[in-house]
Amino acid sequence: MLCLVTGATGYVGGRLVRELLRAGHDVRVLARTPEKLRDLPWADDVDVVAGDADDADAVARALADVDIAYYLLHSLQQGSGLEDHERELATVFADQARRAKPRRIVYLGGLAPDMPARSMSAHMRSRVEVGRILRTSGVPTIEFRAAVIIGSGSASFEMLRYLTERLPAMITPRWVRSKTQPIAIRDVLRYLVHAIDLPDDLNRSFDIGGPEVMTYQQMMQRYAAVAGLPRRIILPLNVLSPRLSSHWVGLVTPVPRAIARPLVASLRHPSVCQEQDIKQWIPDPPEGLVTFDEAVALALTRIGEANVMTRWSGASLPGAPSDPLPGDPTWSGGTLYTDIREIETPATPDELWSALDRIGGDTGWYSARLLWEIRGLMDRAVGGVGLRRGRRDPYQLQVGDAVDFWRVEERLPPNLLRLRAEMKMPGRAWLEFRVEPLPNGGSRLIQRAVYWPKSLLGHAYWWSVAPFHAFVFPPMSRHIVQSAETRAASLS
Repeated sequence: MLCLVTGATGYVGGRLVRELLRAGHDVRVLARTPEKLRDLPWADDVDVVAGDADDADAVARALADVDIAYYLLHSLQQGSGLEDHERELATVFADQARRAKPRRIVYLGGLAPDMPARSMSAHMRSRVEVGRILRTSGVPTIEFRAAVIIGSGSASFEMLRYLTERLPAMITPRWVRSKTQPIAIRDVLRYLVHAIDLPDDLNRSFDIGGPEVMTYQQMMQRYAAVAGLPRRIILPLNVLSPRLSSHWVGLVTPVPRAIARPLVASLRHPSVCQEQDIKQWIPDPPEGLVTFDEAVALALTRIGEANVMTRWSGASLPGAPSDPLPGDPTWSGGTLYTDIREIETPATPDELWSALDRIGGDTGWYSARLLWEIRGLMDRAVGGVGLRRGRRDPYQLQVGDAVDFWRVEERLPPNLLRLRAEMKMPGRAWLEFRVEPLPNGGSRLIQRAVYWPKSLLGHAYWWSVAPFHAFVFPPMSRHIVQSAETRAASLS
C-alpha cells in the first residue's frame, strides 16, 4: 500500500515513516527541502516529492496514486498568523485529496478540552479546525487527538525533562495542576499504522491517551523518580500568565520560546480523553498501553546508555520509536556536553589502533598523568574504584574489560573504541575513539568525550572540570598519534 507522509522531518513523521516501512508499505514524503532528509536512516527507501505544503501542484503530485495520506503538518512558530496559516495548509491538502481520492486521510491532532472554541488557545483551536477541514474534505478521515506525547524529541516531553532536571525547587504557574492524559510515542505510532486497516467509510475523530491521568506537576515528580532524582519542590503560583510562563520556560530550558509559548497556553486547560471508542477497532496490545513511567524510562535509556552514540552516527531502520533521529531538534534529547578532537596522521589505521588498544593501565592516558591520578584519588575518596584496577591485558582490550575507572563498551578494530566511565559523578560519561582511513594511506583520529549530566549538580560538575579539559583532551589525541607514529617508525 502506498502511504504519503507529510511532515516527515518532524518528530512523529520521521518515526512513522520507519514504522510504515517496517510494516511492508511503500512510502512517499512531501518535503520542502529534500536535503534535510539526507541523514535520516530511511532516506533511500522512500519516494520524495519536493514542494511546499501550500503549493497545490506539489500537493497534487504527492497525492497521486496514494492509498493512505498522513497529514502531520503543524507549526508552533507562526505567531499571530498561526490559525490562518494552519487553515490554509489544511484547505489546500483537503482540496487536492478530494481530487486524488486516496482511500483515507489520517491526521494527528490535539486532545481538545470540552469547551467553546473561543475559550481555547490559538494553538489548540487551530488543531481542532484542521481536523474539521479534513473530515469535511469528502475523503474519509481518521483524526487522532492526543495530549502530551512522551518520547525523547517531543517538544512537550523535552520541556518536562529540562524543567525537572534543572530545577530541584521551583515556583510554577497554575497550569502545572491541569489534568492531562500523556501517551507514549510508540502507542501513538501504533494507532497511526493500524489506522490503515480501519473500515473505509469511517470518518471521525478519536481521543487517544495513555493508561493514566495526571497533572503536569505529577508528571514532573514521576519523571524525577524514574530518572533517579530527588523529589522536586514545586510551589504553584496563580499569578503567572502563559506569556510570563513561556519566558520562564525559555530561561530554564533550551526549548525555543516560540515553541514553548503555544504549548504553555494549551496546558492551561485539561486534556483528558472524553471517549475511548478507538478500542472497538484498535484494541490495546496484550501487554497494555505503555505507562508513563515506562515511556520515560525508554526515553532516558535511549539517551543514557550506549545508544547515546546514535545522536552522532544516525540510527538504523529497525530502531525503536524512542530512538533519536538525526532530524530531531538540536535541543531535544536532554543535554549532552561534548569535547571533540580530530587529528590526521601518516600512520595507518592498524598502527593507530595499536596505540589505542594499549590505553590505560601501565601505559596511562597519554596526557596529564598528574591530573588523572588526582581524579583517581578523588574517586576513591568518595567510594569509587579510582585507577587501582588497571587493565587485564596490557596490549589488547575486549568488550567488558575494566580499564582503571572505565569499562570497554564497544571495540571494533581498527575503527572504534568506546569506553564508559565508572567513576563516581552526577551523570554518565563516555570516551570514544574512531579511526578513519585517509585516501593518502594515512588515517584520522576522532576523539570524543561525552557527558550526560544528572540534575543541576551534574551541570555544575561539568563546568567545574571543564577548565581542566584543555590540559587533558588535546594532548591525549596528539600523544596517541605520536605513539602510533613512533612505533611505526621503530618497526620500519
